[in-house]
Formats: sequence, C-alpha cells, structure tokens
Amino acid sequence: MTDLQQQPEPAEDTSKHRAIKSFVMRAGRMTEGQQRGLDQGLAKFGLQLDAGAPDFDAVFGRSAPRTLEIGFGMGQSLLEMAAAAPEQDFIGVEVHRPGVGALLNGLMTQNLDNVRVYSCDAMEVLRNCVADASLDRLLLFFPDPWHKSRHHKRRIVQPAFVELVRQKLKVGGVLHMATDWAAYAEQMLEVLSIAPGYHNVATEGGYVPRPAERPVTKFERRGERLGHGVWDLKFKRTE
Repeated sequence: MTDLQQQPEPAEDTSKHRAIKSFVMRAGRMTEGQQRGLDQGLAKFGLQLDAGAPDFDAVFGRSAPRTLEIGFGMGQSLLEMAAAAPEQDFIGVEVHRPGVGALLNGLMTQNLDNVRVYSCDAMEVLRNCVADASLDRLLLFFPDPWHKSRHHKRRIVQPAFVELVRQKLKVGGVLHMATDWAAYAEQMLEVLSIAPGYHNVATEGGYVPRPAERPVTKFERRGERLGHGVWDLKFKRTE
C-alpha cells in the first residue's frame, strides 16, 4: 500500500529481457525516526532476497497463520494489523526505503515481534523466498493504479501475478485486494473471475463490504475526501 503520489515514468526500456515493473523507485527524504528504524531494526526484522527461501517457522519461532502484504507504504496499517493479531505472523514487502524505515521504527517503538520485512521487488520475493502453499493471506492494498491506458501493462494485477499468488497461498488461503480506482477494481474483478483455482468470497460475485480487519489508512481517508469510492475484493484459493 502506498500514499505517495505517482512519479513520472522513466524512459521506456525496450529490452526484451527487462521485466515490466509495477513500481517506480523513488528517492525520499528520511526522517530521524525512519533512519533509526533502518539502522537498528533491519538486523532484527529485515529479510534478504539473496538468502533464498527461509524457514518462516524458524524465523518467527513458531508455526502461526501467515500473511504477506505487498506494498505496505509507510507501514501504519501493517503495524495496526500486527498489533491487533499477535497470534498471527506478517511479512511486509516495500521498495520505498523511508516507508521501510517507518515500519521498522514502529515495530521497535511498539515492541512487536510478529512482522518481518523485505525491502525489494515483491515479485522476486514471491518467486524466490516464499514456499508454495505456505501463506494464509496475501494483501494488496491500494497498489499504483497506473491510470493512463498506455501504462496499464504496469499494473501488478495481471494473470501471471494472480497465478503466482495462487501457488503461494494454501488451499483456502485468501487474496485480499483494495483500490480506490473504479477502473482498476473492474480489472481486478475481471482478471480474478476467470483465473483458475479461485473462488470469489463475495456472495454475489462482485466486491465484498469493507472488511473490519483492514485498517482505514490516511490514503483511503484522502480518497474519501476527494469523492473516491473504495472497492475490496477477496478471492479464495480452491485448488
């Protein structure tokens, strides 16, 4: 999740070997607290892509329901979810370093120990660091909508992505997405509705009411002030 404004797209890379990214790396000013989080929190809470797939039971010191959130932004909602569910374990993935620092600082300040963090491309984390059928939930809240038509290929919710997520979810595990862009919500619904191995949790095959377990974010409140709607989708892995 991110409450940062979309930055101008860099020059298009025409290389056939370069994967299309759903995010743009941003430089951001680091606050004292965020820098403290990076300096002191990474050693305890940080996970490394090049270390490969860890044994998460060993990482957390227990076997518990496991949630992975892609793009946690500044980390506030992830902190709230982790604090509200100490019996669950959370893995957060975010490329924006100030956001990673903010989350780490929050974990130390609140003395939470049920969150671990990757600061890299979420697709690489899913491919290389998460075992198949190991997640109870995957959260994707307010991803970059890439609202211009020529940028739609950069949206993370594509058939290949939802198939990769399906592989990583346990049977019965849930992919929970939220967006405040109606057109993106429609695309999410279209892609998931035809994806094999998923069932829409919504009773009428559309969107679910806002779930109580999803914290209301600053980004969402800003969208509401601007008159944006918010759409939540939940799809369960069936096979």
